[in-house]
Amino acid sequence: MSTTAQSRPRAAHGELRAPRDLTASPFLAAARGRRPARLPVWFMRQAGRSLPEYRALREGVPMLKALFDPEMIAEITLQPVRRLGVDAAVFFSDIVVPLVAAGIDVDIVPGTGPVVAAPVRDADAIARMPELDPARLEPVIEGTRLVVDRLGETPLIGFAGAPFTLASYLIEGGPSRTHERTKALMHSEPALWHDLAARLAGIAVTFLRGQVEAGADAVQLFDSWAGALTLREYREFVQPHSARVLAAVADLDVPRIHFGVGTGELLPAMRDAGADVVGVDWRVPLDEAVRRLTANGEPTPVVQGNLDPALLQASWPVIEAEVRRIAAEGRAAAAHIFNLGHGVPPGADPEVLTRIVELVHSLEP
Repeated sequence: MSTTAQSRPRAAHGELRAPRDLTASPFLAAARGRRPARLPVWFMRQAGRSLPEYRALREGVPMLKALFDPEMIAEITLQPVRRLGVDAAVFFSDIVVPLVAAGIDVDIVPGTGPVVAAPVRDADAIARMPELDPARLEPVIEGTRLVVDRLGETPLIGFAGAPFTLASYLIEGGPSRTHERTKALMHSEPALWHDLAARLAGIAVTFLRGQVEAGADAVQLFDSWAGALTLREYREFVQPHSARVLAAVADLDVPRIHFGVGTGELLPAMRDAGADVVGVDWRVPLDEAVRRLTANGEPTPVVQGNLDPALLQASWPVIEAEVRRIAAEGRAAAAHIFNLGHGVPPGADPEVLTRIVELVHSLEP
């Protein structure tokens, strides 16, 4: 991977986009394994429900309508950059957006999450799954272009859902605590499972490449539910498909972040799938994550994380102590990108997030 932090020209409507000068970006420096001038920070789900300006903009607008509105995408992506002073923007979207764009009947139900009208549980249903025509993503890609045009010297993170997590939603019909149907299909019909996962990997690749070609400067592959798996299951059924997604954007020369919840036992396997940065949830201290990732003599990794989102409701002295602890543990890594161990909860106080950003920026990287 190139060590430059300057955004390359990328195609937009058949023309070359002028490069942005991101050489001073602490986020990109850390993501490429270098010690930046300051400890960088961004928050998963920073663009969303915790911000009053987001709630005002979204009032009366269904989620899926917002997710395909270029102007709304751009504005919501920019809101936390303006308010919080984070070192990277994360694209306002959802992991099911490419499924919707492909023509799969998925709705995002408030208070529930993605709900699939016709769950995919047999060979006929898998065979009927459409491929994703990149043209169907044009409103989303136009939103990416608008964000990039307005971000200035702040890098943009694009993202996609990993094949396992997307498959779990399709098979279960919505969010699941146990992933029973998913695991049953995986073990009892492995050929069908790999067919489904391969199709979803193709959809994720199209979604990620579209964002990067429109200007995104890094990508994150979310395998939100991979923590439900054993290491053996992950390596056999999941890793090859996630590796395909991450490998498919390697030529675009952007840092690749891989993150899952409850994946402490899977961290080396997730790195082996092709991650340049390993996201760590709040359950594993960052220095312990580094130890696990280097246990067999591997190079010291770049890590991202990992303040427990629940602690955003704690008193400031508690939060400050945790931030300082995490920053200290992160120095065991080649570089550290400060983040939460999962997404910003809806009830988080934006003022607390702003204070965390200010504190992080004052600490030694």
